[in-house]
Amino acid sequence: MAERRLFGTDGVRGVANLEPMTGATVMRLGMAVAARLRQAGRHTRIVIGKDTRLSGYMFETALASGIVSMGADVWLTGPLPTPGIAFITSSMRCDAGVVISASHNPFEDNGIKLFARDGYKLPDTVEAEIEALMESPGLEGQRASSGDVGYSRKIEDSRGRYVVFCKNTFPVDLTLDGLTVVVDGAHGAGYRVGPAVFEELGAKVIAINCAPNGKNINDKAGALAPEAMCKAVREHGAHVGIALDGDADRLVLCDEHGEVVDGDAVMALCATRMLGEGRLAKGTLVTTVMSNLGLERAIKTAGGKVVRTQVGDRYVVEEMRKHGYNLGGEQSGHLVFLDHATTGDGIIAALRVLAVMVREGRPLSELAQVMQRTPQVLVNVKVDRKRPLEELAAVGDLIRAVERDLGDDGRVLVRYSGTEAKARVMIEGPDEGAIRERAQAIADALVAACRA
Repeated sequence: MAERRLFGTDGVRGVANLEPMTGATVMRLGMAVAARLRQAGRHTRIVIGKDTRLSGYMFETALASGIVSMGADVWLTGPLPTPGIAFITSSMRCDAGVVISASHNPFEDNGIKLFARDGYKLPDTVEAEIEALMESPGLEGQRASSGDVGYSRKIEDSRGRYVVFCKNTFPVDLTLDGLTVVVDGAHGAGYRVGPAVFEELGAKVIAINCAPNGKNINDKAGALAPEAMCKAVREHGAHVGIALDGDADRLVLCDEHGEVVDGDAVMALCATRMLGEGRLAKGTLVTTVMSNLGLERAIKTAGGKVVRTQVGDRYVVEEMRKHGYNLGGEQSGHLVFLDHATTGDGIIAALRVLAVMVREGRPLSELAQVMQRTPQVLVNVKVDRKRPLEELAAVGDLIRAVERDLGDDGRVLVRYSGTEAKARVMIEGPDEGAIRERAQAIADALVAACRA
């Protein structure tokens, strides 16, 4: 497989208007996507959607220009959650879906994510082929003739289609009548569809951070800053808080007391119910190496098992599809219910939890107790360069010493971010103070070893 340099674990990402996220590079990316997915005897059609970042307009235009120059057609959704764009791509039988978003990053950043015609993210191999095409001098020669360029059109009802799709995943015999729900839209792609879904199913919705201005996406709001949601739940006496991230493929909840319930707890809650009902495929939950040991123990106690992958919801989905599993996700809130969606979907995940709350008549604070969390510490540090960990002898010695001390009561995970110049050190163990000190020591050693 050709090496990927532009694409990370979740597409192309960077500061807007600096390489690689410039209009010129993104236009060439559009050309390469259209050229790679072109099929003989079929007119290529590609969906483009975005979140609410100011730079989204620039990249939407650049992508569309590149795609239509190759003779393919473009369908624009406007601001729509990433899973909504995956759904539109599949339902319209388009050849690809392109999402313009940097997810949970600040507004200065932007990115490009690609979906295949079936609504699943493109595999690494295809992304590598697209990169190779971008660098090929022969790409220019594949442009369409002046009479065969494509066109660009707006899908006027894309939000409405996605709202209906989400509501159809909720049990038909249930409603949200009587529930008060805080929805934090992170000033992002879910700012309209999020509140609409829950309101149309009967809930009283308190919408916060749903007024995007192009620069406030994720700014002290949404899944990465759940404090605003928690405060609103307490102030309004709500039953639950729902926080989405910038592209609404991630979910963080809080219970009626304003206490945060993360992706691990949601997976434990849903997986144990699905196990009891015989609906968890092969009795298996798929998660990443970052998920808490408490999740693994909860699933094992309920009679199931956990399979772990590297970090990234795309790898969770690949494992699920490969082996026929139907539930997976990440501690960070990417939750994938393959019976209902092809990728992480914050709104659909929230609906699965709300269905359990309504059916069992129990508050989220009780339901979340299905999992007892092992103390976990995560230290993120900036690094000048990402040296292979196996070359860092001092760091390796520290890691092995901690692992020996923890034994079966904990674990150590050290990795580089797939989207940022950062290293992440995670340790789980019975004594939070002790593991925090050790995590910081490993992080300090990493920074020193990776100095330019």
